[in-house]
Amino acid sequence: MASSGSMPCLLAALLFTSLTLPRSAAAPTATRACDTVDDGYRCSPKTSHFWGQYSLWFSVPSDVDVDPPEHCDVSFASVLSRHGGRDPTMSKTLLYGATVGLIQNTSTAFPDEFAFLKDYEYNLGADLLTDAGRQEMVNSGAHFYRRYKDFLKGKTPFVRSSGQARVVESANKWLEGYAQAAHKKTGAIDVSIPEAAGVNNTLSHEICTNFEDGPLSDIGNKAQDIWVAKFVPPIQARVNGKLGTTLSTTEIIYLMDLCPFTTLASPTAQISDFCHLFTEDEWQQYDYYESLGKWYGYGNGNPLGPTQGIGYVSELLARLTEKPVQVVGSINSTLDKDFATFPLHRKVYADFSHDNDMTGVLAALGLYNNTKPLSNSTIESTNETKGYSAAWTVPFAARIYVEKLSCKKAKEEFVRIIVNDRVQPLDFCGGDRYGRCTLSKFVESQSFTRTGGHWNQCFTSS
Repeated sequence: MASSGSMPCLLAALLFTSLTLPRSAAAPTATRACDTVDDGYRCSPKTSHFWGQYSLWFSVPSDVDVDPPEHCDVSFASVLSRHGGRDPTMSKTLLYGATVGLIQNTSTAFPDEFAFLKDYEYNLGADLLTDAGRQEMVNSGAHFYRRYKDFLKGKTPFVRSSGQARVVESANKWLEGYAQAAHKKTGAIDVSIPEAAGVNNTLSHEICTNFEDGPLSDIGNKAQDIWVAKFVPPIQARVNGKLGTTLSTTEIIYLMDLCPFTTLASPTAQISDFCHLFTEDEWQQYDYYESLGKWYGYGNGNPLGPTQGIGYVSELLARLTEKPVQVVGSINSTLDKDFATFPLHRKVYADFSHDNDMTGVLAALGLYNNTKPLSNSTIESTNETKGYSAAWTVPFAARIYVEKLSCKKAKEEFVRIIVNDRVQPLDFCGGDRYGRCTLSKFVESQSFTRTGGHWNQCFTSS
């Protein structure tokens, strides 16, 4: 079936410890980092794995063995990665600080788990990686090297980054972790593509006018607003009852946001006191809230969401087949027609981007075409039911691995896609029990990208 755009931690001082920690290591203790190379973030998983796109990366359970099948060897490996954990954006950090100030100025009591708020000093920064986020990316580079160690001998990754500071720094930290795991000198970014108005960049959506500025740009927010009206009021009543405040539903969401961001502000990413203000059920509801924003804002639930990913998918097809890139979507043809800035003969690639852009790529690939569209009034599709979740797809330091496999007695190479350690079934191209499609079937399945998606709808007037 052809894919389509259907609607639908210890830091440097403990780096050696984290790089050598076995997959079967015991639960973390006060002296051990929460974030590890193989398993990702492991502290309080019933809470921390339900923070939507604000989750720290964790290894997602896979129904298919993530190791290559017997008698198969990796012949190509690429990663598309989100940047590491960061402080809030500038606009949000101001709002979060104001919410804390409002609580401290209006509360009549600070009982039980709320006691810390009385003297809490808000000091989060804005936009840049935190130390814990930097460590995430060091661990990510080591994770990639560990997985493909035998294949990577004698090969150097070709590295591209979108131009925002936190993305560039994430690429450099990934290279640092890769080099340390390989016991080599740290490499450098080969290409950095500016994020600016009018610049075609497959690693950052900017170009499609009707998606960026038209009615479709607000679909995700509207879906979230409906869900907020359902799940937040009971939380709001409890919190306001405890504190004696009149926090709005929006301010309750801000209070929940402070859990992942203040956790990331800890150099060792220790769970923040803000996280204990809410129950496990409430965190699952919050994760669903964030997932709605991604699904309807940038993914299958937005008529132009998958189209934002066709440029990168076209580049991926060019790399897999070693044939010139087909110019579709937001491809920068100046860069992609130059072998110095877009080589086709390399076997290892690493690209660094944002969560919203990766959501569009996942949708363009068709990975969630058979997922039931998310309801904005009830949780119908969550991690537990193997449905769509922002925490499973685009957490901080998220990674999409695409690999080719050369297998004995097979006439053709195979393709597999692994999202945060979860092997995707690839039903749309006849994926087998190992999650493999033949290369030709995979390329054929990407008709949505090869025919330009709905890019022609980006600039039409309504």
